[in-house]
Amino acid sequence: MRHLPPLNRLRTFEAAARLQSFARAADELHLTASAVSHQMRDLEAHFGRSLFTRSHRRVTPTAEGRRLHDSLLRVFDALESACADVALPAQDQVLAVHCAPSLALKWLGPRLRSFVAAHPGQHVRLSTGAEVPDLASSRELDLAIAYGDGRARPGIETHPLGSETLAPLVSPTLLTPRARPESLIQQLPLIDSTLSPLSWAQWFERQGLPEPRQPRTAFDRAALAIAAAADGLGVALESTRLAARELDRGDLVVLGARRFTAVDGPVHFLHLRRGPLRAPVQAFVDWLRTEAG
Repeated sequence: MRHLPPLNRLRTFEAAARLQSFARAADELHLTASAVSHQMRDLEAHFGRSLFTRSHRRVTPTAEGRRLHDSLLRVFDALESACADVALPAQDQVLAVHCAPSLALKWLGPRLRSFVAAHPGQHVRLSTGAEVPDLASSRELDLAIAYGDGRARPGIETHPLGSETLAPLVSPTLLTPRARPESLIQQLPLIDSTLSPLSWAQWFERQGLPEPRQPRTAFDRAALAIAAAADGLGVALESTRLAARELDRGDLVVLGARRFTAVDGPVHFLHLRRGPLRAPVQAFVDWLRTEAG
């Protein structure tokens, strides 16, 4: 048997110490002030020491009372967390999706509302990370969407999530009227996306242009590179899918859209375990492919 005072006494003590008032604690707990006072006297008798300094219409925890209150806060937080865990849906009721951070932020997250609206009873848990999780061992995940990683893995199917256009994106504030795009791309600062499947060297080679050698700023997330370009830091070579909002708002434009050769291809890849899919997973995959066009 645990040598504990009644838990309802501890709950009452926490409210009284936090509110520094027996009357306010009584209101919060739907008790009478005399009931709170009686419980606190019982608790002090249990510990054999005073927990409050009493004054007119106010109580102040003693040093022992403050120490007990601090400990109870941690205990009650742990109890609340444990109860919340029990209230969570079972694992087989959750659709667990892992997504590349930039796609989750810039594309998937804003569209997720339509899937939830079409499947109102479905629980969805979205996690992000640059590394592609191993679905063969990460059984808690149903599928993963990776940026620039279409490598085959044992037991895993990999499908391109449609085709995307990789283009030089720049803030209109950096453009010079009547300047030729071929000249601007040589003069403006370039922004590197270190994880991008298409490097600036490859892009310049496809355009038949020399690659400038000035210093650059590099980012390891596409969303950061796009944000930096929108802020006027330079030209980012990134997916127009990820930059759709900035392009729609006019914060970014495609530099040389009519002059440079477009570079299209798969940028994001869908990873699935081989074999039949659970109905919620299949529904999400079908929705995802429709959204990706």
